[in-house]
Amino acid sequence: MKKVILFSVMAFFVGKIIAQSNIQSLAVGTEAPMMNVEMLDISNKSVSIKSAMNENGLLVMFSCNTCPYVIKNQERTKAIANFAMKNKVGVLVLNSNEAKRTEDDSFEAMKKYAKEQGYNFYYAEDAKSTLANAFGATRTPEVFLINAKGVIVYKGAIDDNPSEAENVKREHLKVAIQELVSGKGISIKESKSVGCTIKRNS
Repeated sequence: MKKVILFSVMAFFVGKIIAQSNIQSLAVGTEAPMMNVEMLDISNKSVSIKSAMNENGLLVMFSCNTCPYVIKNQERTKAIANFAMKNKVGVLVLNSNEAKRTEDDSFEAMKKYAKEQGYNFYYAEDAKSTLANAFGATRTPEVFLINAKGVIVYKGAIDDNPSEAENVKREHLKVAIQELVSGKGISIKESKSVGCTIKRNS
């Protein structure tokens, strides 16, 4: 009996891993999907990619309340969000952890977490992981930088060392924002996001 239970548990997690690995991330140069889909922001108002867009574009970040990598990167998240906003790039952080919506990634928990962290940007519930599925996002944190025309110009990680802030050699996202705003081509368009898997419902 114990072997049957163990096998079932293992099969469940293997299935989750396979499902994540089959998700295809949108390529740089692709138009951002579902720009008019409205999501509930912690302000209790609706927000969409289109409405969150600023003059120079939009930073979409898939995140949550609970991932150790998200927590470890909070100061960097806030710093890059403020940098983006100063450069007239909107910021939309999405919580796509649908499988944990009745736990620590509930909407009420999101509001509490955002208040504790001093978020001054959109933090919205991605119901049923709709946007995560559309973008092909699999990790938290994972970022997509979109230009003013709605085209993805950079995707991946905030920088080259998510584990050790003191050893960061290149701030990929910051450089991409600078290049976007200045009208230059993005020198590094993609990097590997490192973090927790998005907790989708099976």
